[in-house]
Amino acid sequence: MSAPAPSTLAIVDAEPLPRQEEVLTDAALAFVAELHRRFTPRRDELLARRAERRAEIARTSTLDFLPETAAIRADDSWKVAPAPAALQDRRVEITGPTDRKMTINALNSGAKVWLADFEDASAPTWENVVLGQLNLTSAYTRTIDFTDERTGKSYALRPNEELATVVMRPRGWHLDERHLQVDGRPVPGALVDFGLYFFHNAQRLLDLGKGPYFYLPKTESHLEARLWNEVFVFAQDYVGIPQGTVRATVLIETITAAYEMEEILYELRDHASGLNAGRWDYLFSIVKNFRDGGAKFVLPDRNAVTMTAPFMRAYTELLVRTCHKRGAHAIGGMAAFIPSRRDAEVNKVAFEKVRADKDREAGDGFDGSWVAHPDLVPIAMESFDKVLGDKPNQKDRLREDVDVKAADLIAIDSLDAKPTYAGLVNAVQVGIRYIEAWLRGLGAVAIFNLMEDAATAEISRSQIWQWINAEVVLDNGEQVTADLARKVAAEELANIRAEIGDEAFAAGNWQQAHDLLLTVSLDEDYADFLTLPAYEQLKG
Repeated sequence: MSAPAPSTLAIVDAEPLPRQEEVLTDAALAFVAELHRRFTPRRDELLARRAERRAEIARTSTLDFLPETAAIRADDSWKVAPAPAALQDRRVEITGPTDRKMTINALNSGAKVWLADFEDASAPTWENVVLGQLNLTSAYTRTIDFTDERTGKSYALRPNEELATVVMRPRGWHLDERHLQVDGRPVPGALVDFGLYFFHNAQRLLDLGKGPYFYLPKTESHLEARLWNEVFVFAQDYVGIPQGTVRATVLIETITAAYEMEEILYELRDHASGLNAGRWDYLFSIVKNFRDGGAKFVLPDRNAVTMTAPFMRAYTELLVRTCHKRGAHAIGGMAAFIPSRRDAEVNKVAFEKVRADKDREAGDGFDGSWVAHPDLVPIAMESFDKVLGDKPNQKDRLREDVDVKAADLIAIDSLDAKPTYAGLVNAVQVGIRYIEAWLRGLGAVAIFNLMEDAATAEISRSQIWQWINAEVVLDNGEQVTADLARKVAAEELANIRAEIGDEAFAAGNWQQAHDLLLTVSLDEDYADFLTLPAYEQLKG
């Protein structure tokens, strides 16, 4: 291992946490500081490039495949590195934050992979950032357990061979970690999450027959994938493990990345494992980038935009085609339903929808898919078992029948559904309820039997913003205005107070969540990410 450089990294404004010294060692902090010094300047340039590209989209209201990278797309000879044994079979992946109970339940769930999430399913309190790292390391050393104080139920890990393979998701490039600073500047959250995890666990995972595997969120271009690749190359040399040990799956959850799938795989080809099709962030990105593009880019209610919408079919089929052409896994979207312990009929209807969704993905050629709850693992497993049988994946299905044109990916007006008053109410409800929980440090929240995370809050507030600015008229004849949004939000706040009682209402962050939702939904200056102003209000 390379000798660590003296660290100038400072921990600021953070209360000491139990066992934090096991995570925040001098050597680990020196590594994070070195990542910051080497890679944050380029990160800053790429964030500036995002703004330039968004301005170009605002001017032209279109996107296309990049002419300057046409040779990469035309060259059929290159492939990504072969998948390691632990990532050959990914037919069902469970997602969730890295608290102790979830860590044990996800690893024990029967899923092939656990997406251990430091991003949208985790509010970035210092406790979540540090103790989440500790929980993962404790899982690998089998020193983790959990007893529910409310029920007295104890949780422990199954034998190693029965545990899901961990693919860890750090925060996106845009978020900083205010508690760790170098020379007075916060370190990007992505480098904090990646750095601490990689430093402590890369060799340990290799010893267990697995490796340091990552999901990369919110990527907007192949140049951002190139930066990650440079981070991986440096990190592997730093701790002295072979090049190509890291594997990364990139979430194609921005509209700009959808036009650069092959280039993203190419940049990461020695470290690439696959691509993932994520629904809510993708829709959020469409609204964000084409928010001033007029009526043809107005999305209907979020729940009306299923993966069978023509522009979503184009996106997912192109993803499968691209991945299999290059030897990578294609991973499908989230089944977010949370089973009800009280309503069997709700479960029956929802389970059938989940089954149909997973049957479609398996039939389209995906190699695996996501679920949010352990009860959904058997349903998704059955869908993929029917298609895969004993095969670990279906990368041999090249989907050469797929021919997606640039315009197909942004043919929003090909969808018949229109915005409704019920959709506006739902956006406000989900927005307020999610933000309130996020401000309490919860990133994955069950709302109306769906597991919501930051991406669903983003699409909710973005649709409110878009509908107001596009002067949308709803199914009841009302035009969406700022005043209408305020009225619906006030009614929802009153409903919540009546639902939970004055005492619980006062103890929560309800007014604060209401105000923040209206701020990011009504401000003329559209905030790039809801979590940026929300982070300023997050305690801990």
